[in-house]
Amino acid sequence: MGTYINIGNAGFQRARNSEYVDKSGLIAVVNSTLFTENCFSCVTRCRRFGKSMAAKMLYAYYDQSCDSRSLFADLEISHDPSFEKHLNKYPAIYLDMTSFVTCYHDEGIVAKIDAALLEDISLSYPDVPVKEEDRLMDYLLRVSIAKAEHFVFIIDEWDAICREFSPGTKAMDAYVGWLRRMFKSQDAMRVFACAYMTGILPVKKYKTESAMNNFIEYSMVTPRKMAGFFGFTKDEVMALAEKHGTDFDELEKWYDGYQIGNEPSMFNPSSVMQAIDNGYCTSFWASTGAYDAVAHYIQMNYEGLKDDIIQMLAGGRCKVNPTKFQNDMSIIRSKDDVLTVLIHLGYLSYSWQKSECYMPNKEVAGEMVNAIEDNNWTEVAKALEASEQLLEATLRGDEEAVARGVDAAHDEHTSILSYNDENSLACVLSLAYYYAYNDYVIHRELATGKGFADLVMIPRKNVCRPAIVIELKYNQDADTAIDQILRKQYPAKVAEYCGELLLVGINYDKKDKIHQCNIERINKS
Repeated sequence: MGTYINIGNAGFQRARNSEYVDKSGLIAVVNSTLFTENCFSCVTRCRRFGKSMAAKMLYAYYDQSCDSRSLFADLEISHDPSFEKHLNKYPAIYLDMTSFVTCYHDEGIVAKIDAALLEDISLSYPDVPVKEEDRLMDYLLRVSIAKAEHFVFIIDEWDAICREFSPGTKAMDAYVGWLRRMFKSQDAMRVFACAYMTGILPVKKYKTESAMNNFIEYSMVTPRKMAGFFGFTKDEVMALAEKHGTDFDELEKWYDGYQIGNEPSMFNPSSVMQAIDNGYCTSFWASTGAYDAVAHYIQMNYEGLKDDIIQMLAGGRCKVNPTKFQNDMSIIRSKDDVLTVLIHLGYLSYSWQKSECYMPNKEVAGEMVNAIEDNNWTEVAKALEASEQLLEATLRGDEEAVARGVDAAHDEHTSILSYNDENSLACVLSLAYYYAYNDYVIHRELATGKGFADLVMIPRKNVCRPAIVIELKYNQDADTAIDQILRKQYPAKVAEYCGELLLVGINYDKKDKIHQCNIERINKS
C-alpha cells in the first residue's frame, strides 16, 4: 500500500461503517466522462458538503489494488450498466492538497509535491526506472506507455494552495504551471482515464479565461449533472429524521434552503448529521473556518452591499452577476464579487434561473448577523435586537408599542434605504420582525396597487402561537389595512390555517413620517 497510489478503500470503508446516505450515483456520472474530452472534472462546494467523502468513494471504486465490490453491492451504482466495467480497474492516485499546505509554507511547496508523488508512485513500478531529469508527468507518461495503463487522479482541496499563497508569488506561478503540465498538455489524454478535483473555488481565471479551461466545472453556481450528489435532498433528510426520531421541521428551518442547479431544496449535510447526533439543532457553521473571510468581505462594504445584506436578512433576494469573479478570494473588485464569494462559501444560495442570491436558512442567517455585529453595522444590529420586543408587543396586541417599534426600525434605516420607497418599507418591516423566524415561517408578498405589502407569518410545527397577517398602507389609516385583509378573506397562505389569527394593520404617514397600528384578534378554528 502506498501513500498516494494503491492506498486502498479504507477511507470509504469508514464512511460505510458510519451513517451513510447513498451518493454513489456520482460514480455513474464520472464513469460517463472516462476516456472522453470531458474526462477532467473540477467539483467545488462550500465546506462540509461531502466533497472529501465523495472523493474517497470514487477512489475506492477505481483503485485496482483492492476489491471494493462489497462496499457498493447495496448502493445505487451497483445497478448501473457501467458498474462492472470500471470497478477496481485503474491505477489510482489520491492527493489531499491540505496535507502539504499544513506542512510547507515556502515557495518550494510545488516541487515538494511533485517529488513526493514521483517517489511513491515509482515504488509501484520498479521495472520502470526514474530518470534523473524526471518530473512526475514525465514518469507517468513512460509508465502509461510501458504498461498500457491509464491513471485515475483524484485531488482533494485543489485550491488549498490558492488560499495559502497570493497571486503572482513564485508558489502560485509554479502551481499553475504544474497543473497545466499535468492536465493541459498533449500527454494528459495519453496518461489519464480521468482526473477529478474538489475544492471550494472553481479554477482560477487568469485575465479572461481559466488556467485549465479543459476542466468541466461543477460549482455552486453551475453544478450541472452533479447537483444532487453534494448536500442532502429533502427526501434524504426526511428519511434520516424518521429513522432517528428527529424533528424534520427543525432540521428544515436550520439547514435547508440551498438551491443547487435544478435541485430546489438542499440541506447542509454536515450540520444535519451533527444535529441528529447531538439531539438538537443549533449552528455548526462557525466550525467551517469561513467566518473570518465573510466578516472581512462584509467590512469592505461596497456600494449597495449593506442594502443587499439587509434585504436578504429580511427574507428578500438580490440580483448578482457571478460571471466576472476571478475565482480568487484575494481579488475582490465589486459587490458582485463579494456576493459570489459568499455563494461559493455557502453563506448565500443562488438561483440561476433569476440570477438572484438569498440567505438559505437560520444557521447561515445567524452567522451573518454575527458578522454584521462584529463590523459595527450598529443601526442594523439595533433593529435586530429590537425585533424580539416588537414580536412580543404584536402578540400581546399592544398597538402603540408596535407603532413605536416599526417607527424606530424605519428611522434606524433612513441612511440605508430610500425612506419612502415601498419595497424598502416592506424590507424594514421584515427585518424588524427578524426574531419571528425562530417560531414562524414568514412569507413576504409585495402586492401591486395601493396596498403594497403583506407579511404573513405561519407558526412552525409544535409552536403554540397565533398566525399573523400584516398589511401596510401609505397615507391612509390602519383600519383601512385591516379592512383590506378582511376583504381578501385572508391571504392564501393562511386559508387552511386553523387557530388564533392576528390581523395587523400598519399605516405610514409619508408627510409626518409616523406609523399607526391596529390589531384584531380572530379565532379561525
